Amino acid sequence: MPLVDLVMPKLGESIMEATILKWYKQVGDTIQVDETLLDIATDKVDSEVPSIVGGVIKEVLFQVNDVVPIGTVIARIETIGESNIIPSNTAPVLTNEPILDEKDVPYHPTHQNVQNINFIKSEDKFYSPLVLNIAQNEGVSLSELESIKGTGTNNRVTKIDILQYIAAKKGIAIPHKSIPNVPINNAVQKEALPTPAIVASDLATKQSASIINENLNISSSINNYKIGNPNEVIITGNTEIVEMDRMRKLIAKHMVDSVQNSPHVTSFVEADVTNIVLWREKVKQSFENIHGTKLTYTPLFFECIAAALVKFPIVNSSLQNDQIIYKKDINIGMATALPSGNLIVPVIKGADQLNLIGLSKAVNGLAGAARNNQLKPTDTQNGTFTVTNVGTFGSLMGTPIINQPQVAILALGAIKKRAVVIETPQGDAIAIRHMMYLSMSYDHRIVDGAVGSQFLTTVAKSFENWDMNQPI
Repeated sequence: MPLVDLVMPKLGESIMEATILKWYKQVGDTIQVDETLLDIATDKVDSEVPSIVGGVIKEVLFQVNDVVPIGTVIARIETIGESNIIPSNTAPVLTNEPILDEKDVPYHPTHQNVQNINFIKSEDKFYSPLVLNIAQNEGVSLSELESIKGTGTNNRVTKIDILQYIAAKKGIAIPHKSIPNVPINNAVQKEALPTPAIVASDLATKQSASIINENLNISSSINNYKIGNPNEVIITGNTEIVEMDRMRKLIAKHMVDSVQNSPHVTSFVEADVTNIVLWREKVKQSFENIHGTKLTYTPLFFECIAAALVKFPIVNSSLQNDQIIYKKDINIGMATALPSGNLIVPVIKGADQLNLIGLSKAVNGLAGAARNNQLKPTDTQNGTFTVTNVGTFGSLMGTPIINQPQVAILALGAIKKRAVVIETPQGDAIAIRHMMYLSMSYDHRIVDGAVGSQFLTTVAKSFENWDMNQPI
């Protein structure tokens, strides 16, 4: 009977890996089509993975708490009879691609490049799409591939193997796993290590420099080098050590990746939101009685932000290599605090197409689902712009980190009463107004300071010009 591979499903545009939380079946157990096989988790949501066929579990390739790349084979099922495979739009996609080695991380910025390379079997040797992609880009023939001694499972050629082969072929020295595991505690020792920039200067092409950079990173990781933070924390006095939970670890990784990927610039403006505050106070009870949902500040702000995103499409885009991807849909993510202290970002789809009633119901529904751990995977997918309300916790302003692969994130500060100078037909006057700071961090590779400031000012003006006579 044929074996069917079950792969880790793709759960969102920016999600490239997931953690296994629980296996419901073990090797030898029988499973039905669409029966839950395991629970997985990302930094956004937890999900159940159903079986795409009915049969007997023959192999379980990963254990609980393992972090698995998307598209990797996680189990193999021996089918029974005429089992029907679930359509790809309702379950993980059945694939004939081999399992990626746990060391094989994407060679190019986009995972799609790996998926588009065909799987090859030659003389009982298997090569992953990643290895084939590198070989194709570096001009390594199939006969050369066959000559490389693999260090992976069943002597399979891994990413490290082929990169070391290419570097040796070019006559470039690469640090190997034999580098001594010695902590780096001073500047002299750090300079003794070859840096990517120094090695790259000897290369003929930028692509070769990329290979050396990755090998240095691999070797550093293997030997526990922490070049960015070489000094270990010295624990003294009365302390407590607590392991970060799974979500916090993933959030930390995504934040570091975002800062390293996008050059952040943050602009600030101040907005007089007195009209919004007074109008909401006037209509909030009637609004809830009529529409059955509370009227918070968030949907009011989102209505103005969505309108501004229509005027500034570059802020609602993504950058892939040298291509700017303009998103026609305006899907606003709202950073939401969880009871655990972690954050999650549910997404309001088509925010520019919703009126104030629709926005209010969407905001309240997603916020409630987040707090009660009831979000679905689709609730956190396909965001094009993110808003975080730092004012909820009393902060006047913040410098948020971009939620990749987006190019901007807006922070809303606390609303405070202040004495400010206002212009009237009778001249300037000092009045008590409800004021708020807005700050936006954006990717300076494609959003210039002028555009970022203009967008932010447009949002602020929309807040200030809120129609006090707007019906509910």
